[in-house]
Amino acid sequence: MSLPYDRSLIIIPTFNEIDNIEKMILTLFELYPAISLLIIEDGSPDGTAQVVKRLMTSYKNLSIIERKGKLGLGTAYITGFQWALERNFDYVFEMDCDFSHDPKQIPDLLVAAQGHDLVIGSRYINGIRIINWPFRRLLLSYCASLYTRMITGIPIFDTTGGFKCFSRAALKSLDFNRIISNGYSFQLELNYKVWVKGLKIKEVPIIFYERRDGQSKMGGGIIVEAVFAVFRLRLRKLLGTL
Repeated sequence: MSLPYDRSLIIIPTFNEIDNIEKMILTLFELYPAISLLIIEDGSPDGTAQVVKRLMTSYKNLSIIERKGKLGLGTAYITGFQWALERNFDYVFEMDCDFSHDPKQIPDLLVAAQGHDLVIGSRYINGIRIINWPFRRLLLSYCASLYTRMITGIPIFDTTGGFKCFSRAALKSLDFNRIISNGYSFQLELNYKVWVKGLKIKEVPIIFYERRDGQSKMGGGIIVEAVFAVFRLRLRKLLGTL
């Protein structure tokens, strides 16, 4: 099956990813020469942006947006989504820079995106597929997704995963000015809003790896943030302000 890599964009937010950024860029373009890659760089003091700009001289489909300071995951992706829509991409990926998302699984998501508006790389279908997480972290993440399904009714097993592919139609359906989350709960908010609009969602099984190099940016408050975000989203839907 011929896949539309030339109409696809991968968005990767970065902050202090000097250990991973060059390897990720080289890996992606070696696997998918026709794909486009946008780095949203939040003022990393470690030189991440300089590496990207050096590689831009070799890869015409590589772009960077530099922001002043660490402004958050949600605003980074919204910036990338708006950039993608302005340039008429048909498929837009979210992906981490730390190789926790396997670049070789991009085709799995893109195949599913041919018939769906949102494809989620899921850690929790066909078994639990997470490598090198401590049991407590795994339990918290799994229970958070279970809790989200119970409260909202959304039929998604991995509600906070960050490896996704959106169709252009899905992104155009979202009002970015009404996004209320900026941290990791941003992921479940997008899932919920796409689902409420009746668009087609599919989960594809992936293997999630703990980051290879660099320091994790996941703090202990992320699960708590997601728990409260579920209440806010459900309430807004009931009030008609979603």
